[in-house]
Amino acid sequence: MPSWLLLLSVLLIGLCIDLASKSAAFRLIGDAPVVLDREEILGNTNWHPPPDAHRSAIPGVLALHLVLNRGAVFGIGPGQRIFFVVFTVAAVAVGFYVFASRTRARDRLAHVAIGFILAGALGNLFDRIMFGAVRDFLKIFPDVHLPLNWTWPGGNSEVFPWVFNVADVLLLSGIGLLMVRMNRRIEPAGAPDASAQASTAGAVRPIDPP
Repeated sequence: MPSWLLLLSVLLIGLCIDLASKSAAFRLIGDAPVVLDREEILGNTNWHPPPDAHRSAIPGVLALHLVLNRGAVFGIGPGQRIFFVVFTVAAVAVGFYVFASRTRARDRLAHVAIGFILAGALGNLFDRIMFGAVRDFLKIFPDVHLPLNWTWPGGNSEVFPWVFNVADVLLLSGIGLLMVRMNRRIEPAGAPDASAQASTAGAVRPIDPP
């Protein structure tokens, strides 16, 4: 039960932060609230928030820029909404399965990591179902360009040209925590520690034959 409580707490808190931040961004960043019409978005793939929906938060470090993402994290695979909906539902089911059957009660790092991943996946799934696209608004290192006139495929020369959201941060953080967890050896439950083994070895010695 404590494991489920930790997982669901992380999931719900992360999901609430993600959805609240998206709602606030689309309501406050532009000159007027940006109203999203699901049917219009699904019927017009060229529909985007107005260009004035942009604001500098930390100059040179963070900007707030409203974008509708019709792909996956950082805009990968645009135009595959149904695929991403089905894939996300399957991934959420796998996440709960891994938590229930592949983690131990004291494996809190894995529980937090899975909670982050599930929160991020469900946050973006909510957007795809409700609005037909994912609401993004975070952009780091705005107007910082690659050296030597280098560009990304597509011609963008910014160091980090992608716009993302809190759900993406949760997903990547969860994956990172799972990688840390996989590289940490967890002692099997009930196994005696080294000091107990040493004490036992010193107290019980084999009897020498006569």
